[in-house]
Amino acid sequence: MTDRSAPIGVFDSGVGGLTVLRALQSELSGEHFIYLGDTARLPYGTKDPDTVVRYALQAGQSLIERGVKALIVACNTASAVAMPAMAQHYRGLPLIGVVHPGADAAVAATRSGQIAVIGTEATVRGGAYQRAILARRPDARVTARACQLFVALAEEGWTEGAIARAVAERYLGPLFGAEARERHESADTLVLGCTHFPMLRDTIRAVIGTEVAIVDSAAITAATARTLLRERGLINGVAHEVGARPLQLLATDGAARFAAIGSRFLGRPIEAREVELVDL
Repeated sequence: MTDRSAPIGVFDSGVGGLTVLRALQSELSGEHFIYLGDTARLPYGTKDPDTVVRYALQAGQSLIERGVKALIVACNTASAVAMPAMAQHYRGLPLIGVVHPGADAAVAATRSGQIAVIGTEATVRGGAYQRAILARRPDARVTARACQLFVALAEEGWTEGAIARAVAERYLGPLFGAEARERHESADTLVLGCTHFPMLRDTIRAVIGTEVAIVDSAAITAATARTLLRERGLINGVAHEVGARPLQLLATDGAARFAAIGSRFLGRPIEAREVELVDL
């Protein structure tokens, strides 16, 4: 029987998944977490699908060897590409990605059925969001666009200002601009299909306007995790002991950079000494 006090494993190709971890910590305040950022091999979003699957399985195995009771794939690319392989390898372990919760939220939010998805090249090319949305609402019209530069802007901290605004307008104008509205092709819901993208939420909102619903899968993923753990009887009801480590941070490269950039994503300072370097 799985120990309810065991940690929850969370992994991403880098620091972006810390936005999901932040939501998980809020939703599951009594839990211990181990977060792994595969920073030596990021980004996953431009990699071949077979490579993404291999990396995801290695990251997942590393966390399983540390005794996690559940695994959260806080990477849209890995969720879009590697979930079937991971489900086959880790049978019996609660496994949650960010795509299906995001699709649920998008279908619930849309009024017209016109939904736009933005993500990395691999996420968009793989079509997982499109398939998940259409499975839930077959009459939906889903448009997807890769917005790779958003990742670099988020990591550099250039989330506002002229550069961020210009990039957002270039990416999002065709989806939400005047021409799209004239053709009645403008979406009323936008899915942020990358964990980096919430860092640019204010700039994105300024470009697409206030009428468009923005779906950030972090919160709904955290709620999904809570529901699944409760169903499996795995919620930890014991408060953290004094001196306990409710969060363990792992990275495959660059502890100092992980800490510096990750602080913005997690919403609190991270010291480089908090980050343990591991080899997958």
